[in-house]
Amino acid sequence: MVEAVETMDGWYTLHDMRTIDWTSWKLASHQEREAALTEFNKILTKWEAVENAQQGSHALYKVVGQKADLMFMLLRPTMEELTEMETELNKSKMGDFLMPAHSYVSVVELAKYRPQKDGVDPETLPETQARLKPILPKWEYMSFYPMNRRREGNDNWYTLEKADRGKLLYEHSMTGRKYAGKVKQIITGSIGFDDWEWGVTLFAHDVLELKKIVYEMRFDEVSSRYGEFGYFFISHYLDKEELPRYFHV
Repeated sequence: MVEAVETMDGWYTLHDMRTIDWTSWKLASHQEREAALTEFNKILTKWEAVENAQQGSHALYKVVGQKADLMFMLLRPTMEELTEMETELNKSKMGDFLMPAHSYVSVVELAKYRPQKDGVDPETLPETQARLKPILPKWEYMSFYPMNRRREGNDNWYTLEKADRGKLLYEHSMTGRKYAGKVKQIITGSIGFDDWEWGVTLFAHDVLELKKIVYEMRFDEVSSRYGEFGYFFISHYLDKEELPRYFHV
């Protein structure tokens, strides 16, 4: 029997995409819009306090294209906290103008393909915990997409031996290391949580680096032979201080 790999799981993650009802926003009174922005600002400030305490993280991005207007990436220690954040946003005055466009539920994940070194469980290492519970970078651009591992005929990821899977993923990681400092990657597992098996979130200062890394990685066997990819969301950072200008009509 093929051996499954043990995963290390960190913070739960929600990618929450919203479309703004601009017609209703423009028809609202100045006072209604100001009240919505004030309450929205308070929610974001509360989330910032949680992030400063390293009990979660969040990021807000403007989506390019027609798939959505805004994308929230939310991380918390429990799934219940994500539900509370989503509900709070929905109940707020700003929530009246934010229409659900798409969402993706997952958990930050690392796989234990490598054996323990000197008898030390890698999950206990500080650097591992930092990767499992990341503070999201507020870089200029973010790309998100879901993916599966192929299960077709001879190209079935789930029939490969654990050592073979580990080798392919290691080679894949070598490609990624070429973009160190240019692209930050967060992998989240979603088997049993959402329609795809993993979510990939990439951050970059230069948007072209996102195109380059995804393109180059397509040539790695783990992607070219065993990877299946879904839709892509590309977005750029929306700072809290920019909100009045963004929502101004």
